[in-house]
Amino acid sequence: QVQLVESGGGLVTTGGSLRLSCVSSGSRFLFDEMSWYRQAPGKQRELVAQSSGRSLTNYADSVKGRFTISRTSTKNTVYLQMNSLNVEDTAVYYCNARGTIGSRSSYEYNYWGQGTQVTVSS
Repeated sequence: QVQLVESGGGLVTTGGSLRLSCVSSGSRFLFDEMSWYRQAPGKQRELVAQSSGRSLTNYADSVKGRFTISRTSTKNTVYLQMNSLNVEDTAVYYCNARGTIGSRSSYEYNYWGQGTQVTVSS
């Protein structure tokens, strides 16, 4: 069974930095896409950053220029470097992996981690 485990969250002051990690286990194949989502108190879960293939990336407007997503080329591990953090970044951050496998992409997968808390204090 595939599992995604996030780590690296914690408490930080405004302007500080954190590096989140997401490590997978139980997968026999390289994930097509890996992404970071977040959900702040009282708000809907939103896409923060996405990594597709080996080099394609996509970021939410609110984090462009501050966050950087990266992942290993040989393992299903993804990172999120977060700089210049502010209180609006406070949320639970979730790792996601999705894609297709099999003949004619006959099987779709979509896995989620349990989340890691990021709290930014002013």
